[in-house]
Amino acid sequence: MFPEYDVIVVGGGHAGCEAAVAAANMGSKVLLATMNMQVIAQMSCNPAMGGVAKGQIVREIDALGGYTGIVSDYSMVQFRMLNLSKGPAMWSPRTQNDRMIFASKWRELAEKNLNIDFWQEMVKGIVVKDGRVCGVRTGMGLEIPAKSVVLTNGTFLNGLIHIGDKQFGGGRAGERAAKGITEQLTDLGFEAGRMKTGTPPRIDGRTLDYSKMEPQDGDEGGGRFSYLNMPIPEKQLQCHITYTNPEVHELLKTGFERSPMFNGRIRGLGPRYCPSIEDKIDRFADRDRHQIFVEPEGWNTCEVYVNGFSSSLPEDVQYRALRKIPGFENAKMFRPGYAIEYDFFQPTQLQLTLETRLVENLYFAGQINGTTGYEEAACQGLMAGINAHLKINERDPFILKRSEAYIGVLIDDLVNKGTEEPYRMFTSRAEYRILLRQDNADIRLTPLAHKIGLKNMDERLDRVALKVNERDDLISFMRDTSVSPEQINGLLIEKNTSTLKQKVKLQSVLMRPQLSLQDLANNHSELNRFIDSLDPESVQLAEIQMKYEGYITREQEQVDKMERLEKVRLNQKTDYHNLKALSAEAREKLNQIKPMTIGQASRISGVTPADISVLLVHSGR
Repeated sequence: MFPEYDVIVVGGGHAGCEAAVAAANMGSKVLLATMNMQVIAQMSCNPAMGGVAKGQIVREIDALGGYTGIVSDYSMVQFRMLNLSKGPAMWSPRTQNDRMIFASKWRELAEKNLNIDFWQEMVKGIVVKDGRVCGVRTGMGLEIPAKSVVLTNGTFLNGLIHIGDKQFGGGRAGERAAKGITEQLTDLGFEAGRMKTGTPPRIDGRTLDYSKMEPQDGDEGGGRFSYLNMPIPEKQLQCHITYTNPEVHELLKTGFERSPMFNGRIRGLGPRYCPSIEDKIDRFADRDRHQIFVEPEGWNTCEVYVNGFSSSLPEDVQYRALRKIPGFENAKMFRPGYAIEYDFFQPTQLQLTLETRLVENLYFAGQINGTTGYEEAACQGLMAGINAHLKINERDPFILKRSEAYIGVLIDDLVNKGTEEPYRMFTSRAEYRILLRQDNADIRLTPLAHKIGLKNMDERLDRVALKVNERDDLISFMRDTSVSPEQINGLLIEKNTSTLKQKVKLQSVLMRPQLSLQDLANNHSELNRFIDSLDPESVQLAEIQMKYEGYITREQEQVDKMERLEKVRLNQKTDYHNLKALSAEAREKLNQIKPMTIGQASRISGVTPADISVLLVHSGR
């Protein structure tokens, strides 16, 4: 009935969709197996994409030929660039999205790919022979053969939903949990754990009084994730902000005895940086209010997502407390919030390609690895799909360095450090974040994607070359063009910075923090004409390069030093228990993870600088 597929992807969420199209776009014959074709790429939680560090990941996915950025742009109802008051390393794009358009567009793009077949049924297990995966087994007992398998099961592995005293199996509201895979993998020797996430109530927006809330508009002129020339919507939907208050908190506390979080029924750890409303009240008892973001679910629906009010309290407690929030006095609930517990597998059991160490050609991507968030899942799916294709074609793996991408930081952290709580990406996790900005992801990554043979990258590579040329031309113009005191002193006085006494180059004036490139262009007609002839992204790139040149150079020097350690390869067959000069913890961790290089070994939790010195001596260095 079935041919042997090159790659079978289990799960149709954000990780699964990216894994399927990545492998298919490289030429693999792919089967995407999912329990429900109607919810492919479902935004299970908030209807938004991007944010701090996550926005950088979406741009990196796009630069590597993934579809998340394109689908986000197509379905956006609002665009905002966050953290513009901070340095460019912190600038992070975010879209509010139409939930239904997002999912339908993803399905449309996946179905257009003739290398992808679909099968709608629960996968109950994998088929393993001689330590290698060779297919999957479905709930009906069908065995579908494959050269490699990517598991992207999200929150469905033995998923358990909690609402107050009630608990029932499910991977998402209205959908059943996946059984069988965890049990088989643990029998094979994998270490499993439990984690928790939550979602807030959904509200009828027709019953809200927005006049009592603060409006939150999108950026004027909008924006986009994709480096392709995606259309920008002419109008944007408004979001709103409101706040809880002591009365809300007291009402919520009446349900604490029935809360699965506080009475011990939930064993899994939840995300530290996205706590439930009851957790916020318990942990931050001194605060008398918490921010609530009121987010529309799409263009043609009245459904509203109450961001900041995730809860697993009884539904009657949620309802009564919600109606004490300003603007929610007459609110009607579509469904209550809930918590969900699910199985995950410690990512230290993976290689940097996301292939498992115990079963060859088996890959894990997304929340199965202990991460949280659409963006983190999507980028893992992309990398797993690429590497599954490369492995079965006996080609070198595709591994991004920490200095090349946030995706590289995420995977390196997971594999080398593991996680005890749902892992979420932040800019602070990246030591080279001035190099890993959202504006230059295409320059960093598109040439790499083109080199390994991802489909349709020629146009993207041409756009990168044009962008780099325009950036360099503008920087050369600024270095070569002088400005006189008469031309510029009026602006300098206006900006409260010292005036010039003689001619200087434009670039030296731009280095002043009080001035922007546009300020100079407004006072220099030749510069203004030059900028008008360039793509705005090239102009922004040039300005950042000039203003932060010292920081960029310093970080690049740090990267170059670390590269020397990354070039010292370690023998994958080494038994570190025989190196008695290593600490006991280092011997255990190194044998478990089997780092490929000295650099990777240095980032493993518990491996000390003294241990690295021992490894260098052992490597003949």
